[in-house]
Amino acid sequence: MTRDEEHATPRDAARSTPSHEARTTPRYEPRAAPRATPDEQPLGDLRWTRGYTDPAWVRRYTAAGREISPSRRVWRGAAPARDLPGRPRDLDTLEISVPGGSSLKLPELFAAAETDAVVVLHRGSVAYERYFHGTRPHTPHFNASAAKSYLGLVAATLAHDGLLDRTALVSHYVPELAGTAYGDARVDHLLHMGTQVSYAGRRFDKSIEAQRYFAIVGPQLRPNGYSGPTSIREHLATARATGAPGTEFRYENGNVEALAEVLRRITGISTSALLGEVIWSHLGAQEDAYYILDGEGVEAACGGFSATARDVARLGEALRRGGAVGERQVVPEAVATTIVSGVPDGYPRRVRFPAAPPEAPATLSYHDLWWVLNDPYDSFMASGIHGQRLFVSPRLDLVIAHFASQIVSPAVPPASLVPAFLQIGAHLNAEG
Repeated sequence: MTRDEEHATPRDAARSTPSHEARTTPRYEPRAAPRATPDEQPLGDLRWTRGYTDPAWVRRYTAAGREISPSRRVWRGAAPARDLPGRPRDLDTLEISVPGGSSLKLPELFAAAETDAVVVLHRGSVAYERYFHGTRPHTPHFNASAAKSYLGLVAATLAHDGLLDRTALVSHYVPELAGTAYGDARVDHLLHMGTQVSYAGRRFDKSIEAQRYFAIVGPQLRPNGYSGPTSIREHLATARATGAPGTEFRYENGNVEALAEVLRRITGISTSALLGEVIWSHLGAQEDAYYILDGEGVEAACGGFSATARDVARLGEALRRGGAVGERQVVPEAVATTIVSGVPDGYPRRVRFPAAPPEAPATLSYHDLWWVLNDPYDSFMASGIHGQRLFVSPRLDLVIAHFASQIVSPAVPPASLVPAFLQIGAHLNAEG
């Protein structure tokens, strides 16, 4: 790819997209899926599973993704980095209430969370910033599924500009997906995790499908004898609907990968170039970000993104300010200010985190790939496995970028990060 292609303007490319013909919602009819072969059964020996028990193994990937997999940069832009003014606050002595009625000082909470980096902005100034385990301010860190939300911003921006039709069938943009669970869904279903899907005839199991996704994008993570899909597109082609789209929330990576392919077809440029053109190059970022790539050179859009904590905090601050960076409107105000207020009626209004037990109350909402907390502070969040968070709370004047390498195990309860973030915001506001 030439530099001109890498930084082509998606709005110009998208205007050549043919206008839509009248569409009707396809009647749901279950389609036969390819028969599962023995190696398509649950993979208990995937090497990534070490990441569920060994923080050092997790950190090997969260801190050095481009040293392990091919990658493509997301350009920071030509302008100088935008300054983040500092107003340091002593939060190391802050007592944080945690489940069970006890409390931890903030450094103790971050130790329990295997935190690698945390940047707290209050009213646009850096109130607190810490780095651990060899991470530095200039170190890009794995964002995991928090990257879904960033792509949601791009999609919502293109829709706002009239370049993406949310009501269009995905197969209109990506004809090869016709007859799959994603091709027969609408773009808006992808943005709200509204598909029900199985792959290659397997019963859907989120944790197993997540491991399989790692095997697709990371050859070094495949077990001996693996003969499953070796690219994201090949994986999507095996998806079959198990229920009508737009009726139920089911958190699944394939929604985001199908959306990324739609956006590539509309704009004619890579996901990396698109995120850079629409958002990243206008934030005043200090470092390039990057995506890891599959075997076909396609970005792992649902979670293969890495950036520095400071630059992710810059994105959060832009959203807290209604999409503006200085005097420039980077994200349309109508997009940034409706992440919370624009949740559509129906299944996206009451959801729970993927790891939550089925009996847990569905207190969250989900809009354009962002988690909405439904708290008094209009808080919303991008969230990824192992403790990746971009937390934005406009009414608390608060932005927190948090990176970690926490293990995932039933024996180790996850650190209670969101309640801690809210307590940090309340404390900073009380101090003035």
